[in-house]
Amino acid sequence: MEKNLFFKNDGVSLYLGDSFELLKKMQQKSVDMIFADPPYFLSSGGITNSGGRMVSVNKGDWDKRLTVEDKHLFNREWMRLCKDVMSDKGTIWISGTLHNIYSIGLALEQEGFKILNNITWQKSNPPPNLGCRNFTHSTETIIWAKKDIKAAKHVFNYKDMKEINNGKQMKDVWSGGLTPKNEKKLGNHPTQKPLYILERILLASTEKGDKVLDPFIGSGTTALACENLQREIMGFDISEDYLKIAQKRIEQISIQQKLF
Repeated sequence: MEKNLFFKNDGVSLYLGDSFELLKKMQQKSVDMIFADPPYFLSSGGITNSGGRMVSVNKGDWDKRLTVEDKHLFNREWMRLCKDVMSDKGTIWISGTLHNIYSIGLALEQEGFKILNNITWQKSNPPPNLGCRNFTHSTETIIWAKKDIKAAKHVFNYKDMKEINNGKQMKDVWSGGLTPKNEKKLGNHPTQKPLYILERILLASTEKGDKVLDPFIGSGTTALACENLQREIMGFDISEDYLKIAQKRIEQISIQQKLF
């Protein structure tokens, strides 16, 4: 994998290449948690709303629309490879929308995972619906799962989640804003998640020093969360442009940490 190494800094390693090929080269049972935000497969030439403007939904060649069958085969294959590299105590979090989440849920069960939670991320400031022919899309789903084996005793930091939720059990609906502009100032990724979502996921299901994998790391939010919370991370992406953004963001946060 070293020939694919794009950037390395402390506990962060970013690799440029096809995730399927890179996953095959990894050591089995070597990571404690996986976060994946796979392609939504909705780049079909349509339009959407962004910041009050009508823009194309086309995100890139990596997101071109597939048939239902091909989309599901894609999801099953990358999940199968991720399962191989997960430790028995490890868990996987997968983010998606109505465009891909139903395939993801079925694929998880088919590949031998047990779904732990179905998190609904309720966006407090969703973009308006330009077409006015259906409800405004204001949620995304994040599925949390583990291996469906007896030995899979996963990490869940229940007390930490209760503490940050004002002493009450945390529910599976998380409310909050879209990714703020200051998290996109070094470059924009069309499906970039806000940092607070990734930090909550890490706090819930990992310990300091754990090894995290993001097979579709994009502009690097998972890596930033890991840096902030002292986890190690490997991230893969097929786009050099997005990895350059991720590198800039990681270097910036490293400078800030040294200053303070």
